Amino acid sequence: MTAWQGQLIRVDDYRWKIPETYKSGMRVPGMIYASREMLEAMREDQTPEQVANVAFLPGIVGHSLAMPDIHWGYGFPIGGVAAMDVSKGVVSPGGVGYDINCGVRLLRTDLSEDEVRPRISQLVNGLFSDIPSGLGSEGKIRVGRKEMNDLMVEGARWAIRRGLGFEDDLEVTEENGCMRGADPGKISDRAAKRGLPQAGTLGSGNHFLEIQAVKEIFEPGAAAVMGIKGVGQILVLIHTGSRGFGHQVCTDHLRAMEQAVSRYGIKLPDRQLACAPIESPEGRDYLAAMACAANYAWANRQCIAHWVRECFARVLGKGPEKLGMKQVYDVAHNIAKIEEHVVAGRKVKVCVHRKGATRAFPPGHRDTPGCYSSIGQPVLVPGDMGRCSFIAVGTEKAMEETFGSTCHGAGRMLSRGAAKRSIKGGRVVQELERRGITVKAENIHSLAEEASQAYKDVTEIIEVVHRAGISRKVAMTVPLGIVKG
Repeated sequence: MTAWQGQLIRVDDYRWKIPETYKSGMRVPGMIYASREMLEAMREDQTPEQVANVAFLPGIVGHSLAMPDIHWGYGFPIGGVAAMDVSKGVVSPGGVGYDINCGVRLLRTDLSEDEVRPRISQLVNGLFSDIPSGLGSEGKIRVGRKEMNDLMVEGARWAIRRGLGFEDDLEVTEENGCMRGADPGKISDRAAKRGLPQAGTLGSGNHFLEIQAVKEIFEPGAAAVMGIKGVGQILVLIHTGSRGFGHQVCTDHLRAMEQAVSRYGIKLPDRQLACAPIESPEGRDYLAAMACAANYAWANRQCIAHWVRECFARVLGKGPEKLGMKQVYDVAHNIAKIEEHVVAGRKVKVCVHRKGATRAFPPGHRDTPGCYSSIGQPVLVPGDMGRCSFIAVGTEKAMEETFGSTCHGAGRMLSRGAAKRSIKGGRVVQELERRGITVKAENIHSLAEEASQAYKDVTEIIEVVHRAGISRKVAMTVPLGIVKG
């Protein structure tokens, strides 16, 4: 495949513009956040073409945006952000992706690395045993269709009503763990059947549980507000989404959208951008079904967080409260949301598609939790399992430029197939063990897909968004123990 040959205009060291003149039909310019070095890999991957294609969508405002962790995706690039005017714009399932509300939840503890190191194998084995993981895994929770409907509507609160977590968790979860407008009537029987057995499961692919230690703190004041008080403090990161349920919801509604494109006379450069007007029956149906899947994912992470706390309590002989296992935040990485933003000097209601991107609202915003009103919404940016992850906060600059959005992780460099062909899972385990990282996986061969070599360096990703001002880095963490599906 030849490298992308389109024009990129340098705005500054971290912003690169694709002009509307690049392709006839672009309604807005593209904007890529990247360093000069990153651009070459993006050109090889052809992702700027997807950024330009998204700019064709009716009702798009501002720019078609790409974060520094972008890579090729279905229709939209993964790492793409786009906002459509609600009154005349469209919603596109490709702008959310198949794993609806794939996201991350961070727990902090009062434990130190010195206390946890001797028990790391026990903890990793305990988490692997307690939390079902892997492709097609089934959970410990058994629900019928009626209770599944309640779960779709209530989200994380459904789990808390069952004793799986604390009321305080909701206050530090995006949307309080429940997206309004969910309608189980828009969910197919096939989607429900796929979701019934998978509630409270980790899944496969890049989903993981990670016991981390704080390595460096860049903003001590902001970190302290989150309960992160020093180097060596133990945190736990949970990364999973809506499993096969969300995948089926996306599949079902993509079919409807593909038919809607011709019905509404929408011209697209790529059929994978299938969409429908936000206020059309197809658009409303998708958003109602997507909210069901988003709530399923929040309930899923809520259950897993509870079992993480139980495992730590059992291994360490103290209850979660005595261990200080409070939730820092839970944020979605794949979602479309109706929000109000300022566009060209006026407030506009828009549908913001974030696909492999994180909401990054500033201090004082009404949707930033009250406990974080002084610092901004926490932004959780996982890296690969061999290097590091970051905690950041949202900024006013993000509100001005990116509809309150920033990067979501490291971003792939190698496809899963390419990684498996060039890397051996057993060697990945050996390398991690040499570096003091304990890993447990359902399938050791699948670890090749998630090796560090398959990903961009998240340190370079976070540096771009930090220097561009669309989020501020607060702390860096490193892995001690990992559970993979």
